[in-house]
Amino acid sequence: MAEPEFSATGVRIGKRLRSLTRAGQIRINDGRLELLNSYGSEIDSAPVQAVRASRPWFAPEDRALADVNGTRYLLTLADHDPAPGEPGPPTARRFVEAVRRAAGRRG
Repeated sequence: MAEPEFSATGVRIGKRLRSLTRAGQIRINDGRLELLNSYGSEIDSAPVQAVRASRPWFAPEDRALADVNGTRYLLTLADHDPAPGEPGPPTARRFVEAVRRAAGRRG
């Protein structure tokens, strides 16, 4: 199995005002974005080209939005990147860049 293009653990994933998991995972692998709960079960997934990721202008630096299959998820990652070799989620900015890079979009 190939190494994922992007991977984050310890991510809070929410839908509207409801928290789905406080220790979820995000993976971009083989052109697909996967949102997983703390047990590794899939919450949602879609081809990266169909996913829209952005940073909300009104939220703290650690938040990102992802529209997956018509559902908007609020993702809380880290406000700073972990030290090399240390576990933890990367920043929201790196997540948005990874989605755009995997989809072949600039910006």
